[in-house]
Amino acid sequence: MQERMGNPALVLPAAMQALAALSKVPAETGLSPKLLELVNLRASQINGCSVCVDGHPRIAKKLGETDERLFAIGAWRDSPYFSDGERAALALTEAVTRVSDRADPVPDDIWDEATRHYDGRSLAALVIAIANINVWNRLNIATRQIAGAWKP
Repeated sequence: MQERMGNPALVLPAAMQALAALSKVPAETGLSPKLLELVNLRASQINGCSVCVDGHPRIAKKLGETDERLFAIGAWRDSPYFSDGERAALALTEAVTRVSDRADPVPDDIWDEATRHYDGRSLAALVIAIANINVWNRLNIATRQIAGAWKP
């Protein structure tokens, strides 16, 4: 497969600046960088973004993430490697990423569980992080970006 064009965020530097600025917000609120990489990886798996599925584990490993957790992220519900807070974040990630899969895309039980683990600022940051990785996934998928070309 060949890419259709350069990544739109690279073609339009103002878009890159905006997305880069947005990506800094969640970490600035105190969310764990490792948690954010788990969120990035899970959303990217769901969306089938090969660029991000290839790149985000590399970032997570640099942050000290374990192979066991990275290998098990697709089965986080049945895996012993994740905390209740991480499970809440991953459930929210899946719901927000799959908005067209059900009539109530983010059911109250998923939202309520997230509020048990994250305060208002942290939850806002988590939703922004999920939205941002979904933007990146869509940019990469639409333009057929090649996995491995981005080496974080």
